Amino acid sequence: MTSTVMRAALLREFGAPLEVAEVELQAPQAGEVRVAVAASGVCGSDLKALDGKSPVVSHLPCVLGHESAGVVAEVGPGVASVRPGDHVVIAMNGPCGRCRDCARGRAHLCSGPARLAAIMGTMPDGGTRLSTGGRVVRPYIGIGSFAEQVVVHEAMCVKVAADAPLDLLALTACAVVTGVGAVLNTARVEPGASVLVVGCGGVGLNVVQGAALAGATTIIAADAVDAKLKLAEEFGATHTLPAGDLPRRVGEIVRGGVDYAFDVTGAPEVLPEAFAATRRGGTTVMVGSPAAGAELRVPAGELFASRRLMGTQGGDAVPARDLPLLVDLYRRGRLNLAGLVSERVPLEKVNEAVAHVRAGAVARSVIVFD
Repeated sequence: MTSTVMRAALLREFGAPLEVAEVELQAPQAGEVRVAVAASGVCGSDLKALDGKSPVVSHLPCVLGHESAGVVAEVGPGVASVRPGDHVVIAMNGPCGRCRDCARGRAHLCSGPARLAAIMGTMPDGGTRLSTGGRVVRPYIGIGSFAEQVVVHEAMCVKVAADAPLDLLALTACAVVTGVGAVLNTARVEPGASVLVVGCGGVGLNVVQGAALAGATTIIAADAVDAKLKLAEEFGATHTLPAGDLPRRVGEIVRGGVDYAFDVTGAPEVLPEAFAATRRGGTTVMVGSPAAGAELRVPAGELFASRRLMGTQGGDAVPARDLPLLVDLYRRGRLNLAGLVSERVPLEKVNEAVAHVRAGAVARSVIVFD
């Protein structure tokens, strides 16, 4: 079987810097696609994995990265939906279309064997297509896009228009589909609603612009970083607040609380504040991913009083439906992708990008490849 030698950013030890090194990538097998990565965003979930706080990263070495887009370079036997030269966004999940949840239209909950294997960084046969020095390397959630190329399942490749820049479309794979999807798919915010968004990084900004797309008339953005609040205004926020004491501060803007609150921080101590800032009958959505084993407390009486608490993974998206829609919204000028990109860096500067994301200094750092 043929293989390719390429560069990738390897996580060899939790908490240590990523190492840019050569790795070997096998050719795609049946139902698989090799993609030349054009760009990959650096996400907070990648940082959790780097710090050893991700429940899906237990074996090292690993190639992180999952928010990506590129050009199909090679297809394995049986692949029919894409061909070499196609531009694709690589979805975070590749639903099987056959399990119980897929059959009920809940592709984000797919329990097919390929999807479950990918979450843990393997193919259904238990192996991976990556190695270094004879040692198996796992790609993060079956993607591993801090690399020049990836081999992924066909269902994870969503063909998109070739006239849109891939360094922007990459962001639709995670930050955009998670944020906008949390509004449109999970909460189903209606026109005229009031919305609170806590945490205005890459995902939070997309919750803000998702709320604007949905027709919300009051959109309150809260964050500890002033620069992020200024960005939130550009994405549609009507009000901004510093972090902390949210129930009181939100109540001064919307009497009785907002209709919808979105916690994008993943911090267990923040979600109860967001929950308390909603009105009776309001909905709170946990968008940010919490650390493994984290717990939270909310007053049971408030749930009994018809306040709702929900979670979402990847914006509850159906990739084949939602990613082309997001690309179309961008091409029609209704979705701001360019404003999300704070910096573009080559793979060699991946650790600098990680540091910038960790410091909260950027909305999105994007690794770009030739």
